[in-house]
Amino acid sequence: MFTKIHKTTHPPDQPLFIWDGECGFCKYWIIVWKSKTEGLDYMTFQDAASKFPDISLKDFKKASRLIESDGSVFSGPDSAFRTFYYFKKPKKHWHQWYKYSPIFQKISDHTYNWIAKNRPLMMRLTLAFWGKNPLKRKPYWLLWVIGAATIAFYIMSVFS
Repeated sequence: MFTKIHKTTHPPDQPLFIWDGECGFCKYWIIVWKSKTEGLDYMTFQDAASKFPDISLKDFKKASRLIESDGSVFSGPDSAFRTFYYFKKPKKHWHQWYKYSPIFQKISDHTYNWIAKNRPLMMRLTLAFWGKNPLKRKPYWLLWVIGAATIAFYIMSVFS
């Protein structure tokens, strides 16, 4: 499980999302987010860690971080939810749910950890469901759903 860090004494000039630059799954979704956000910088922890001496490299390796210009730090799934504040069409409810709902927070934390431990699988699923180009995603997942439903319907009709 990742450590939640709440504050740094070395705040950036503008909000900064810090992620694992060696993670293909992470890189794919960072490209998507960069196209949807304004006023948010992105940096890999490999480049950012030295700028935040009060956050250990081990902590950066365990979870993404969003650091606000006031020094507030959001970790793991909440760092992702907090990026939604910077979307061109902001979606603030995700962070609010995380902040005020212990059940949502627990589910989010466990899901985040599971995804972090299964990045290669998540990358394969991302490519299967959305395609190779993060800026021109296609809803291939819909084809998977339709295909699965068709097969299920066929099997039910054969065995009925």
